Amino acid sequence: MATSSPARPDLRSYERTVRLDTSELVKELREALGAKLVAFLGGVRETRAVRQWADGERNIQDRAVEQRLRIAHQAAAMILVKDSPRVAQAWFQGLNPHLEDRSPARILRDGDLEVAGPQVLAAARAFAATG
Repeated sequence: MATSSPARPDLRSYERTVRLDTSELVKELREALGAKLVAFLGGVRETRAVRQWADGERNIQDRAVEQRLRIAHQAAAMILVKDSPRVAQAWFQGLNPHLEDRSPARILRDGDLEVAGPQVLAAARAFAATG
């Protein structure tokens, strides 16, 4: 997809994430992070829900869950510019010094998105910039 934005991974990841429909968003996020981590972020107990979201068989009912997954997709996209899905998975699950030694996945799942979203994106931006 061609865009006219500057070559900044954070802007490209934002533009891409905003344009994705929900099922494509979940498919890409599942490929990058795995179904278990997407289920955790989405607040569901079973990966079956993730598959159903990705296949368009089930809608995400809670707007906050969709927003949380969009933020996760945007952060993952920044990391995946330089690194592998394995690194992105480890980044989401690991204790992050930019987030007061808390994991990005837990902050996104449990935190207020108005606060957690910008924190996680800033941490992903810093990681992507320094590697």
